[in-house]
Amino acid sequence: MTSTTTARTRSQRLDALPWTRKHFRLLGGSGIGWALDAMDVGLISFVIAQLVVVWNVEAADLSWVASAGFLGMAIGASVGGLLADKIGRRQVFALTLLVYGLFTGLSALSWSIAALVALRFLVGLGLGAELPIASTLVSEFAPARIRGRIVVILESFWAVGWTAAAVIGYFVVPTSDDGWRWALAFGAVPAVYAIFVRLGLPESVRFLESKGRHAEAEKVVRDFESAAGVASPPEVAEPSTPPAATVRPLATLFGSALRRRTLSLWLVWFCVNFAYYGAFIWLPTLLVAQGFSLVRSFEYTLIITLAQLPGYAVSAWLVEKWGRRVTLAVFLLGSAVAAGLFGTAGDVTAILVFGSLMSFFNLGAWGALYAVTPEIYPTRVRGTGAGWAAGFGRLASIIAPLCVPGLLALGGVVLPFGVFAAVFAVAAIGALMLPDLRGKSLED
Repeated sequence: MTSTTTARTRSQRLDALPWTRKHFRLLGGSGIGWALDAMDVGLISFVIAQLVVVWNVEAADLSWVASAGFLGMAIGASVGGLLADKIGRRQVFALTLLVYGLFTGLSALSWSIAALVALRFLVGLGLGAELPIASTLVSEFAPARIRGRIVVILESFWAVGWTAAAVIGYFVVPTSDDGWRWALAFGAVPAVYAIFVRLGLPESVRFLESKGRHAEAEKVVRDFESAAGVASPPEVAEPSTPPAATVRPLATLFGSALRRRTLSLWLVWFCVNFAYYGAFIWLPTLLVAQGFSLVRSFEYTLIITLAQLPGYAVSAWLVEKWGRRVTLAVFLLGSAVAAGLFGTAGDVTAILVFGSLMSFFNLGAWGALYAVTPEIYPTRVRGTGAGWAAGFGRLASIIAPLCVPGLLALGGVVLPFGVFAAVFAVAAIGALMLPDLRGKSLED
């Protein structure tokens, strides 16, 4: 019989497994939810562009629609992260899908800017919590040797969803004055998908162990071992479970062991959110302001959006080749250069080339950021750490849409994209201050 001194923990057993159909199902199930999130966020940029024309209102007034959603996302990410560490990743994941799916469908019935703002805030509560929880759940199951790559692949579903939003924006929104309503109606899909998520995905083994639910954790690991054709060991090294009262998640994030990485991570999240959402939420409207028709601006946005997919693919390869920190910093610097060039683009070719480069580098950076975020925290505060980093970043996504109209008035397109370039550069500096845990176990 195997000695208990040499028995492997469940985390070690998960890390040693090959990629299986159960991993694929987890990734696909989480990824589809991620894509639906992206579709919801992306649709707002097309909705705003049409409502400026249909409702005959100022773009600055409609900026509150985007910012209200991001305010909800900030709160949702923070609260959702805490709940994920208390009641589980899977339950909160399913609940958030249900919340934002239902309220997105209801927002299609909006009769005024105020109503749309209120409903978008409620949508954001669900949307904000889902993203960090999904990445945490997937990272806690992915084998250590490919964990970063798998999380970047998960994040690449964002490009799928944003592309879907661009397709809907191009083919549905311009068809009538109520095209924006039909576009938002598609957002009700996640409400149905939430049922599949709740029933079909496993709970995190590391979370179950942290709560002393060892029998449930063992069953999940054995299911994965069975799928891989690996025999389960007769003995297991049980991890020690700290008393719940000793774990103070927020205090732990800023304790001496984690303070520097928390501050660096929050800086990166804030800057990336500011520059990304400031640029992409307003992109169709900015193109219309430059003299392009609504349909043509949607077409160019769709082309630029497609460049996100190769950005993710390259990032997924490099996070295991170069590591998380270097990959993130390089893609952020590429984003800075591309944003600066886009602000000076004077013709269609330049707009498409520099816009596509900005899309390529920025979404590759997002992939690396989501890969590194859950890795740098221990299990007992992983959901909280990822959720609060995302929540703090969402504060920037609230501010950015409100800043763009004023920056445009002061300096045209050049000024806001110059600001975005500078912010991306600051994010790159923050990225270099993060630890790189490539290939290491997520055990505490």
